[in-house]
Amino acid sequence: MTQQLQPLRIVQLSDCHLFADVSGKLLGLNTQFSLDKVLELIRKEQPNPDLILATGDLSQDASFESYQRLDDALSTFQVPVYWLEGNHDKPAPMLEALHAQRDRMSPCVLEQDAWTIVMLDSTIPGEVPGELFDEDLKFLDNALRNAKGEHVMVCLHHHPVPMDCAWLDTQLVGSADKFFDVIDRHTRVRAIIWGHVHQEYDSERNGVRLLAVPSTCVQFKPGSEDFAVDDTNPGYRWLDLYPDGSIDTGVSRVEGITFEVDFSVKGY
Repeated sequence: MTQQLQPLRIVQLSDCHLFADVSGKLLGLNTQFSLDKVLELIRKEQPNPDLILATGDLSQDASFESYQRLDDALSTFQVPVYWLEGNHDKPAPMLEALHAQRDRMSPCVLEQDAWTIVMLDSTIPGEVPGELFDEDLKFLDNALRNAKGEHVMVCLHHHPVPMDCAWLDTQLVGSADKFFDVIDRHTRVRAIIWGHVHQEYDSERNGVRLLAVPSTCVQFKPGSEDFAVDDTNPGYRWLDLYPDGSIDTGVSRVEGITFEVDFSVKGY
């Protein structure tokens, strides 16, 4: 009998929308409270992750204090954390708070076991929609060509495929066609993951798994024409990346708590 090789266990959390003030609220929800509850769940369910991926919109007000507080919270897991910038984040305070981890902020490449993980910055400074510029696509192409791993996962903040939410799909990666042209040239890519959309998504394109993660705070309603908040609870995604390239993954949400959200708000 062959022994089952251990996978690389990854925790992805995203769209925390923290404020400098711990009492700060997004759409009526205290984002620090909801993050704390998600982190409690992760500690219970994932006592020994290998990596944490924080995939953008980590702060709502781009404050040094919010990034520092998130860093302090995630450091308790005592595993490497890799960071993506989202459209609500700003590089200067994020870099100031995470200066000791500059090599783990996008764009960057992680090599571990049989896997290479590529972290892309899909933001446009001062804008909400996503984009990968020529230099970003060149970075991706080089990272995929030079990947040491037999298998590759690509991470970004914005969604590269439509979510069937008309309002949200105006914000997807503008150069998605060029992005997938690069992806299609490299047969080792097994998965693409992102944040931004505040909802769960699991699909496949040309044999590549496409995955989005819930927010640790407010959730957006799937399939909505206009901006709409969902009543599902905050959560995170776990991924098991196996040496043979297979992937097990799932979403876990906080249970037993009713989170206060203002469903009447028409934007964030």
